[in-house]
Amino acid sequence: MSENSNAKLARDLSTDVFTKWWPKLNALEQRSEIARNIYNVQLATDGVPANAWICDVGAGWGAFACTVKGMGYRSTMIDDFRDRGFYSEADSRYKMQQHFGVDIVSRDVVADGLGMAENSLDVVTCFDSMEHWHNSPKKVFHEIVRALKPGGRFVLGGPNCVNLRKRFTTLVGKTRWTSMDDWYEQPVFRGHVREPSVPDLWYIARDMGLVRVQTLGENFAGMVSPRLGFVTALLNPLLKARPSLCSEIYLVGHKPG
Repeated sequence: MSENSNAKLARDLSTDVFTKWWPKLNALEQRSEIARNIYNVQLATDGVPANAWICDVGAGWGAFACTVKGMGYRSTMIDDFRDRGFYSEADSRYKMQQHFGVDIVSRDVVADGLGMAENSLDVVTCFDSMEHWHNSPKKVFHEIVRALKPGGRFVLGGPNCVNLRKRFTTLVGKTRWTSMDDWYEQPVFRGHVREPSVPDLWYIARDMGLVRVQTLGENFAGMVSPRLGFVTALLNPLLKARPSLCSEIYLVGHKPG
């Protein structure tokens, strides 16, 4: 499959996933999530053969995992599925993973380990999940390296704790780490425990022993704001040149060999 056809398929499948299976999203939210998913897929699949095995850790509802499965990759999604709503049959996303034929593993990787064989995976991804983990991700990340084939790719993405917006809002006392209801009123806190910065990503890459490492930035979160969406689009090319200022940051690295 050519790069152009691969990109088109990723775009078409991402659009289908979020318009068909996420109908409650408004137009701005759909636009943001579609763009985010396309970007995630491109980071994971660029130059990766179509028969590769891609494993998404902390997969949530599985938009990414379903998209890469639809593109012809072997796709496995791992999550503990303890967030509210995961087992509601009334939710339109309830049957999505089965529809696409994704392999589903229900597992708390922080407590129980990754559970994948050594040198078995071509790509491992972890998007917007690590910041929710209550314990250190170090053991999990070392298991990911063992599970990757030599030369295999690891992609880690999440919110930037010191993006440009947070730097300004902190000055005027407007920044909040998480909602009071998520932290105080729920029996188990599932919100953001610790968001990373770009130096944190480089620290993780060194600890994992990754090679051909790069850090990248994007600004999908700003797309959902009716007031700031235009400004985000205008500033995005400039911000991407400085990932440390972006709302979302990514690490892409490879297992030696």
